[in-house]
Amino acid sequence: MKIQYLKNIFMIVSILLSSNYIQAKIVLPSILDSNMILQQQSKVKLWGTSNSKADVKIITSWNKNVYNTKADKEGNWEVKVSTPTAGGPYYISIADNEEIVLNNVLIGEVWFCSGQSNMEMPMRGFDRQPVFGTNTIIAKAKTRTPIRMFTTDSKDGKWVRQYSKIPQSDCQGSWLENKPENVANISAVAYFFAQYIQEVLEVPVGIIVSSWGGTQVESWMSREAISPFTEIDLSVLDSKESKVNHHAPCVLYNAKIAPLLKFTIKGFLWYQGESNRLNPDLYARLMPAFVKDLRNNWGLGEFPFYFVQIAPFNYGDAAGTSAARIREVQLQNMKEIPNSGMVTTLDIGSPIFIHPIDKETVGTRLAWWALAETYGKSGFGYKPPIYKDIDIAGNKVYINFENAEKVICPMWTQLSGFEIAGDDKKFYPAKAEIETKTARLAVSSDNVAKPVAVRYAYKNYEKASVFSIYGIPAAPFRTDKW
Repeated sequence: MKIQYLKNIFMIVSILLSSNYIQAKIVLPSILDSNMILQQQSKVKLWGTSNSKADVKIITSWNKNVYNTKADKEGNWEVKVSTPTAGGPYYISIADNEEIVLNNVLIGEVWFCSGQSNMEMPMRGFDRQPVFGTNTIIAKAKTRTPIRMFTTDSKDGKWVRQYSKIPQSDCQGSWLENKPENVANISAVAYFFAQYIQEVLEVPVGIIVSSWGGTQVESWMSREAISPFTEIDLSVLDSKESKVNHHAPCVLYNAKIAPLLKFTIKGFLWYQGESNRLNPDLYARLMPAFVKDLRNNWGLGEFPFYFVQIAPFNYGDAAGTSAARIREVQLQNMKEIPNSGMVTTLDIGSPIFIHPIDKETVGTRLAWWALAETYGKSGFGYKPPIYKDIDIAGNKVYINFENAEKVICPMWTQLSGFEIAGDDKKFYPAKAEIETKTARLAVSSDNVAKPVAVRYAYKNYEKASVFSIYGIPAAPFRTDKW
């Protein structure tokens, strides 16, 4: 009797543990959670895992629609749901036998924000490196302001570090409400951007922040995107013996972008380049490939890609040109990458701080690009003046600009940061001013009788002196290719 009893117990346990009888709980990726913002007026994806071949039912409260799908053999399921115009809060019910309810869901505009330390730098600042004017903004943050933040970078003010040799399906991260303790630890550039467009558009705005200080663009690229660049060694990704760190190619893409590719976004913000300063020619080729691959993998078309030109910093030698060259490449990237825009930062740099304390200006200028080019707003400036060509008259070189509406500023003053050279390719400090009669920028030097080339702010560190009428600094430039 005892043996038969034990056999019966064993049989019952075996049946209960079999895959046909156990109902696995629905598991969602971290990006799908209460407090999230979904992109308005879109077909957005919801996905997760359940029991093998389980029936999954999704109900969206904004329209009471019911979506039915079935998990595959491995338990994976995915469905597209329609979102309305901006609003909320709503809830989403997801159930097989058990129900998960995502509460406090808003519908609005969603932007992905990535890069290295100047994107990562939180509103509270780094240790011994503050962000100007943020304490009041942090203190005044209210949950009724519909800004939500998802971050893969930190949790409760402590850094979260994640990278991987292979693409991941999920990552650490959580959606946060607009509370002081959350705002303090979110990317300052991303938050100022969100705050600005939320106020103008009057819709909920979500930012997804995925960044890491000191990283090269290679770490943020997929293996497929980087493979054509044979000068980059990818063998570490295949070696079982070799350990990687966050500087290895592809590892941040795998851990901090790949898990989020199914989440619908409106556009992408990027602040990076400092760590590629010593390989500008390669960077010039990598960035277009990076953006093209992002767009292909998201499958949302040529979404907006707005980025920040690195700010002036001495990099060990203020008169050096390595940073100037990477800025030049970034300007070239803007011209080559469709639906992109670049923020100039020549007026906010510091010779001793690689992290400019004025993050509000950066976020605001990114917002101007988005409001004008993505949301169709007009009547304000957003593009920086960009060197077009030159006219030479005697010993003067006249500089022509794009995006300047025939006017650059300021007049009636000497402009700094200019150099001029003749055929001997020797550059001298130049006199530069906007002529009262012609309203054109004229550059000259008593040392150069027959000028052929001009450079402006073409150094690691230089102060801005030329602006558009809207106060946007001109992009640094050189007219030569020496």
